[in-house]
Amino acid sequence: MQRRRFLQSLAAFTAASAAPLAPVFAQSQAESPAPATASKFRLKFAPHIGMFEASAGKDPVDQVRFMADQGFTAFEDNGLMDRSVAVQEGIGKVLRENGMTMGVFVIDAGDNWKVSYATGAKEFADRFVRRCREALDVARRVDAKWMTIVPGFFETKLPLGVQTGHVIDAIRAGAEVFEPHGLAMVMEPLSDTPELFLRTSAQSYEIARAVNSPACKILYDIYHMQRNEGNLIAHIDLSWDEIAYFQIGDVPGRNEPGTGEINYRNVLAHVHGRMRKEGRDFVFGMEHGNSQPGVEGEQRVIQAYREVDVGAGTA
Repeated sequence: MQRRRFLQSLAAFTAASAAPLAPVFAQSQAESPAPATASKFRLKFAPHIGMFEASAGKDPVDQVRFMADQGFTAFEDNGLMDRSVAVQEGIGKVLRENGMTMGVFVIDAGDNWKVSYATGAKEFADRFVRRCREALDVARRVDAKWMTIVPGFFETKLPLGVQTGHVIDAIRAGAEVFEPHGLAMVMEPLSDTPELFLRTSAQSYEIARAVNSPACKILYDIYHMQRNEGNLIAHIDLSWDEIAYFQIGDVPGRNEPGTGEINYRNVLAHVHGRMRKEGRDFVFGMEHGNSQPGVEGEQRVIQAYREVDVGAGTA
């Protein structure tokens, strides 16, 4: 399935199933009700287009404005490059007016979901570099710093080390586009299908070190990494120096925190502790569906993030 279509199909599924939240999460809601006024989140949680459509309407710019009104201080949009210039500029304007940070958008030259970069074929690297150059204008319109990249599927006819070398070469060529502008690609290891070349944080760390550029870092998607490797806090620590961005989704179901098995309070508290100690900052992309449909489901998502906003109440 194309990545940009994932959340649309997931939203349709969750609307049909309307599965209830876990009892333990319902209990935490009762103990910690949402504030009467939408105070700003302390962590930079970043919703996406479609997450609050029932409350804000279909217009992407109105949705970003609604996010700001609910206290969110960041935003991400995988499909930003496919939106019109007018919409991109409108989103950028709302972000600036509300002091919000732009999170990731996806760079896809049409080769993310097939055998491509691992082959070493020049055509794939050339298309990737052209798409990186196109992304510069998009990033400027919304003040973006990070762009998600996915290096396609395994080429099973080649040894793994050779495939890795080919991927490093392609990503290094993209890094040369972004580095002079202070922008960064973030590689995302995924769990959608075993055919995907990039699977673990350790593999991503190896590639980031080999590319050796501030324009090539890791996107640590907690949902995917729980499925592929588990032991989340230990793996985050091992890859910490190369991680530039986090994304969130609970397992199973890929919905908001509190609907699955991941202890997001503990994971985010650990990340937040290291952030404060080392003077780092991250955006936490909310790359998941809503467990329940409609306005009520959207309010449940907001409440879930109030529950795990570990920076709240700290100096």
